[in-house]
Amino acid sequence: MLNSREPAQASLENLYRIFTVPESPESTLGRIDQAISDNLMGFLQDHIVAVERDLAEIERDFSQSRIPEDPSYVSTYTEFLKEKVVSQSVHTAAPGFIGHMTSALPNFMLPLSRILIALNQNLVKVETSRAFTPMERQVLGMLHRLVYSGDDDFYGQWMQDSRHALGAFCSGGTIANITALWAARNRLFSPSGNFRGIAQEGMCKAMEHLGCKGLAVLVSRRGHYSLGKAVDVLGIGRDNLIAVDTDNNNRIDMKCLRQQCARLKADGIRPLSLVGIAGTTETGNIDPLDDLADLAQELGCHFHVDAAWGGPTLFSGTYKVRLKGIERADSVTIDAHKQMYVPMGAGMVLFKDPTALAAIEHHAAYILRQGSRDLGSHTLEGSRPGMAMLVHAGLSIIGRKGYEILIDRGIERAHRFARSIDAHPDFELVTEPELNILTYRHNPAWIQQELARAPAEKAARINEVIDKVTETMQKRQRETGRSFVSRTRLAPGRYQGTRITVFRVVMANPLTTDEILSSVLEEQCEMAEQEEVQVLLEQIVALCAQAD
Repeated sequence: MLNSREPAQASLENLYRIFTVPESPESTLGRIDQAISDNLMGFLQDHIVAVERDLAEIERDFSQSRIPEDPSYVSTYTEFLKEKVVSQSVHTAAPGFIGHMTSALPNFMLPLSRILIALNQNLVKVETSRAFTPMERQVLGMLHRLVYSGDDDFYGQWMQDSRHALGAFCSGGTIANITALWAARNRLFSPSGNFRGIAQEGMCKAMEHLGCKGLAVLVSRRGHYSLGKAVDVLGIGRDNLIAVDTDNNNRIDMKCLRQQCARLKADGIRPLSLVGIAGTTETGNIDPLDDLADLAQELGCHFHVDAAWGGPTLFSGTYKVRLKGIERADSVTIDAHKQMYVPMGAGMVLFKDPTALAAIEHHAAYILRQGSRDLGSHTLEGSRPGMAMLVHAGLSIIGRKGYEILIDRGIERAHRFARSIDAHPDFELVTEPELNILTYRHNPAWIQQELARAPAEKAARINEVIDKVTETMQKRQRETGRSFVSRTRLAPGRYQGTRITVFRVVMANPLTTDEILSSVLEEQCEMAEQEEVQVLLEQIVALCAQAD
């Protein structure tokens, strides 16, 4: 795979050296390490190539399936990384990269991550984590307090309780959502009488015990795809993840939800959980959490809130009211690697009831003994890194007030950008930002006027061509590499439920400025003048000229 001028030798002496002797500052790796430490953004700007190579071409760099027989020098491998990996990575920290939920990281995360890697703690067991275990418990307590506002006595009792946990650290929102529904399922089918619980006897015996034909999880159509994995893994079945229609603001329609609940009851299906979303992935909207909490209480089922994106809005004194009702949730998912600006791999699920995780507690004689302080007894994952350290660092160094500033600025920047789109004659705002995500498309005013008066069939045909315009422009903008927006498909009420393709932007990067956002629109206007797009616009002219 790698070539060096002089072959490296596999020997016990050389192996010992790579475990004990650091690379010198003058080595290739040492120079890169120093460049990253001195100016991370500059290093990324210089080494990540803006213009994309074809993915098939990149795949050829990784086509060898044989493990190298002989070792390579670190310098040789480092050069390979620079040329073949770094240069073809995505510059997610760039202030013009506004298409996804990844952002710039605080510079202090890099050296602290080195401490994390050097210590190499395993949070499955206190014997391999020591101080990291109470630190993780503290972080869970801090975030639990942010959501549920318990008092000092509550956290004094529960935060460091060796028998319980206020939540679980996970690699991300997927595992967090699975953990929430796993605990809900096991609590619903807990041991009773001769029934030893679902964990022991399985789903069939559990259904028989409660006299129901199945379980269901209900969430809006904007629910994250991880919930599909959750119901699959837990044996509930993807057919029983009920996607409920949304209103014109992309929030779950409570009337439709109640109708679905009535249908399930008639079919002998029991709701395991209602899932509310606090910050939908596509549009950043928030479900009516208080109303969902009322209905969950009425049904006697678990209420989970997927706040992987929007949870940190609770740091904001101004905007946290938009999450009203989250404090009534039985469980809440938050991803620290999103709006808490921590490197990838830091999700959490919090439980209102400190005893909830006992429902999924597991032990092993050699490692997870009953009564120990081991956090692995309450987690789906076994071996885990101490990512709580980096979340603890963010909470300590940035603080609540710092996070409040970041959240407020992101939401306010999204609103300003929305107004810029509204004011521009060549663009159409599709979804108004409730938090800091919005969608729009290139749709000149003359086309908007035609759509407003066109019959449904003609409007649908025009929208199909606009979809092609949006797709073409989004691909070209990504390939050019100056800026990036993503795209998705929505069915806004103004087009009678017709699905359209839209640009999607996320205002989380604190380095993104209004000037950069203006340049994004300018670049898209330039692309609209290119021949490929002009041909499509001519098709719309022809459609509009046709008689209704």
